[in-house]
Amino acid sequence: MKTTSSPIIIGRCDVADFPLLAIKDIAIKIDTGAYTSSIHCKDIQVKENKLHCVFLDPEHPEYNGKSFVFDQFKQKKVKSSNGQVQLRYLIKTRIRLFEQEYPIELTLSDREEMNFPILIGRKFLTHRFIVDVSKENLSKLNKPH
Repeated sequence: MKTTSSPIIIGRCDVADFPLLAIKDIAIKIDTGAYTSSIHCKDIQVKENKLHCVFLDPEHPEYNGKSFVFDQFKQKKVKSSNGQVQLRYLIKTRIRLFEQEYPIELTLSDREEMNFPILIGRKFLTHRFIVDVSKENLSKLNKPH
């Protein structure tokens, strides 16, 4: 989906809000090597055709322990950076960057060993953002305090 406005410059990492997931000011890594975006998620279960999960983990400052239930979700094959193909659950939600909200698809993944709980891939970035790897936290710096 092409937007009518010019792409926004985003750095290699930033801070975003996910209003529908009750997550604010969370660190994200911009990864042009990844096609899909993903979020750190634990305790993923499908019960009665509904996806149940808890985002982040108790060690993370933004962890709220809230269990989320999704009626609409799908599974997607994702090739990780080490070449392994995994079948992951995918949800649709919204992300807030540069004081604008955008729709985003996130795969659910255990990112406990990663430095960033959320990875933003090319599918979301395309036609919206240009990545400047020499910069970081551009959206966070533009947030009103």
